[in-house]
Amino acid sequence: MQGKGIIKFFAILLAVVCLYQLSFTWVASKVEDDASKYAKGNLLKEKAYLDSMDNVAVYPVLGWKYQYVKEKKLALGLDLKGGMDVTMQVSLVELIKALANNNPDPAFNQALASAEEISKTNSTDFVVLFVREYERIAPNGKLAAIFSTKDNESHLKFNASDAQVTSYLQDQAAVAVTQAKTVLNTRIDQFGVVQPNIQIQHGNQILIELPGVSDEERVRKLLQGSANLEFYETFENPDFFSFLSNADKILAAKLKSQKTDTAKVASTAKATAAATDTSKKSQALSLIKQVQKAGKTDTSALAKKSQFANQNPLFAVLQPNFYRDQNGQTLPTPGPVVGYAAQKDTAKVNALLNTPEVKAAMPHNVKLLWDVKSNGDAKVFPLYAIKLTGADNGPTLSGDVISDARAENNQSGNPEVIMVMNSDGASKWRRITAEASKDPKNLKSIAIVLDNNVYSAPRVQSEIPGGISTISGSYTTEDTKDLANILKSGRLKAPVRIIGEEVVGASLGEEAIHAGLMSCVIGFVVVLIFMLFYYNRAGTVANVAVLVNVFFLMGVLASLNAVLTLPGIAGIVLTLGMAVDANVLIYERIREELGHGKSMRIAVADGFKHALSSILDSNISTFLTGLILYVFGSGPIRGFATTLMIGIVTSLFCSILISRLIFEWMLKKDIEIKLSNPWSSHTFKNANYQFVKNRFKFYIFSGLFITAGIVSMVTQGFNYGVDFLGGRSYVVKFEQPVPEQKVREVLNATFHKEPEVKTFGTDGHQLRITTTYLIDDNSANAEAKVRAELTKGLSQLGQTTIRSSEKVSPTIASDLKTKAIYAVLFAIVVISAYILVRFRKWQFSLGAMVATAHDALLVLSFFSIFKNIMPFSLDIDQAFIAAILTVIGYSINDTVVVFDRIREFLELHHSKTDNPKEVINQAINSTLSRTIITALTVIFVLLVLFFFGGDVIKGFSFALLIGVCFGTYSSICVATPVIIDFGKKDLR
Repeated sequence: MQGKGIIKFFAILLAVVCLYQLSFTWVASKVEDDASKYAKGNLLKEKAYLDSMDNVAVYPVLGWKYQYVKEKKLALGLDLKGGMDVTMQVSLVELIKALANNNPDPAFNQALASAEEISKTNSTDFVVLFVREYERIAPNGKLAAIFSTKDNESHLKFNASDAQVTSYLQDQAAVAVTQAKTVLNTRIDQFGVVQPNIQIQHGNQILIELPGVSDEERVRKLLQGSANLEFYETFENPDFFSFLSNADKILAAKLKSQKTDTAKVASTAKATAAATDTSKKSQALSLIKQVQKAGKTDTSALAKKSQFANQNPLFAVLQPNFYRDQNGQTLPTPGPVVGYAAQKDTAKVNALLNTPEVKAAMPHNVKLLWDVKSNGDAKVFPLYAIKLTGADNGPTLSGDVISDARAENNQSGNPEVIMVMNSDGASKWRRITAEASKDPKNLKSIAIVLDNNVYSAPRVQSEIPGGISTISGSYTTEDTKDLANILKSGRLKAPVRIIGEEVVGASLGEEAIHAGLMSCVIGFVVVLIFMLFYYNRAGTVANVAVLVNVFFLMGVLASLNAVLTLPGIAGIVLTLGMAVDANVLIYERIREELGHGKSMRIAVADGFKHALSSILDSNISTFLTGLILYVFGSGPIRGFATTLMIGIVTSLFCSILISRLIFEWMLKKDIEIKLSNPWSSHTFKNANYQFVKNRFKFYIFSGLFITAGIVSMVTQGFNYGVDFLGGRSYVVKFEQPVPEQKVREVLNATFHKEPEVKTFGTDGHQLRITTTYLIDDNSANAEAKVRAELTKGLSQLGQTTIRSSEKVSPTIASDLKTKAIYAVLFAIVVISAYILVRFRKWQFSLGAMVATAHDALLVLSFFSIFKNIMPFSLDIDQAFIAAILTVIGYSINDTVVVFDRIREFLELHHSKTDNPKEVINQAINSTLSRTIITALTVIFVLLVLFFFGGDVIKGFSFALLIGVCFGTYSSICVATPVIIDFGKKDLR
């Protein structure tokens, strides 16, 4: 074996890297466990604890802080941790109406309504659907006449073509989605979710994952509220500091005399508020020095810090904004920022500033708002003093006056934002900017506020007469892009609505973790015992390779910042079963070489050499199905695909290289290599089953089963999951078992339509209830109405607990169905093309295509025929499609090994006297040991997954189980006969 040194070096390097990557998970988990114990179930308390740890060095060896460590840990998905998964959609109907200034043109509005209806069952880009419908309804109409408004004239001329208008609308749709993501990100940060995830997917959809959320109704209201962009004048920090100083004194007095009469405290507050003369300002400046000194106090001096906090409750959590001048004097920093606070203290600052006594001491027209971004990595947020103007104490200007905003670079190459206002806004902006810049020595700032968060507060340098402003400063390119998008949100009115959601209870997540870990451990033990039992000492080598493989797999997942889901755990368990396939191929080859009279050293070398082609072909084909699954899947299914693909790569490395190193070491040390036990040494050795001769019997069996399945599909169809059907689905646990029909009858009266009720799990206490009640209602309280009706109905049946819920709109359901069909067809075509390239004969490619289609049809037939017979649900959903694609990958894996041996035998027996049918039959029998052993290993693991993996993936694991059985059958009894019957003249 050449290059042993390189392989050893790479293996050690990979091990060190994996250990390093996994160490972040161990360290972060320790901190989070401490937070959980400290909070005792209080999520806000837990988040506060973790926020306080952000800048603490929790990785002492390298000095990494918790903020960095948690970003590198292997995160758990919602199905394992509990929480809420929300899919939101930007309303492009409202956006297009806004871009057309709500044009009353009948053809325009009819096209919009028609496109909206079509989009429910068609995943085509909405703008394309709208344009297509407009051209159908008004063949002589011009879109530019509708969209070339005064606000759009800089982008769209009156004579623009329909193609140019389409491109413009698509660009604006993309901007609206980016704006929505930015706004939602800010709202989620305020909600206090630990490790949220938000990402754009499928064009105008946004996926949001909120681990640990329990107040779902609050989340729905928070996410669906409309964005509110406003412009405000500001106070200057030097003028405002005296108010903060007074507030600090009021709070100190209140803290000192908690039992003092409330009226007396209020009187003291008013008296203190009146004393804002010059002497008070000088006292305030001296207080700054105390704050500065307290901030520099050694951390060990807790008593002094506690004393300062008692004397200055506000300034103990809010650092005033000050600087030192050239003379060393401490002065308030000019500008609207009046202080800074750590993220963990912002809520406390808000509470202190909102006490009645402090509010009485503050100007009536002040509003204190936080910056949307922190300063640096320390998560310290600036606090702005916003000035309320007008009779209604509102903003100076509303955001709907913005007609355009764009990020550019100025002549010096520095990023800036160009903001354009409409005519109404331009005249008001001229007056506002003239007032703000009238004193050149005391220029004022204008704050740009979205949803009560300050995004920027630039100083006004001069009067701006034309409504076109330049906003510049210490901005990065990303900052200017974000700010431009925020400014345009005032004009692009595109509401964001929840079209899909899933809520997983914490208890269900804990059960999923327990079930997942149990299935992993048992599956791992089963594989180890079987390999040792069948292959003796060589089985031990395979077990070491599998153990190393799991370690590498987890390390790579951690390095990719992957999210571990329950289907991901299923992927790990399945990888355990499939990881030994390469070892089985190698061992069977070594046994054959030993049967030819070769020495152990030569047999090992030739065994690895001759098995390599089959191993690579079979694993590449399985990897391709994983890749297709990743492209077409979403959420947890992508997690499964990621795990499967990484597992294939790591198992190849371990089976081919690590195992070879161990064998070389054993040979060098003269350790006897045993490849079987006495009972397994001759298994399938002289097998001579007549697979080719009996192929027509297999055709008949498969044909009858598929025919019965097609009849069943046409007559009774499938049990579709909510993600393919659309609707709301709830997993409900009953204190006592309740008949499904009884639940249907009760909820039929509640929902005015009979829901679908199915057993969930095997204990008889849980049911999955699916309903389309109010599914098209996009109001913020629709979910609350449905849940109220559900609770009202279930209350008649005894004590119940809703353990998880899921909502999928008809639009998503239709999109998922379409993608699922494309994924399966694409997988079959891609794999067939790969087989054609590798084997150079179209008969092999056709055999692979027929076999994979055959397996998919058999599994579909089984799920239709037995949908109401099995004691658990056989749903057609995303997880089922993942199972189908995995079955296709496994089937091809098996088929390629058989094809590889057929090709080898045909090359060895190519004379005219050799009967191709007999040669092929002999080739099949020679691979029988490998085929059966690999199938048994995978089946054992899937049985473990089925019985111990939990109720959530029971249908998924069952689909894999029967699929592997069908795949093993088809690789021998279907794919090979196709080669024979379609290649009678080409096989010699």
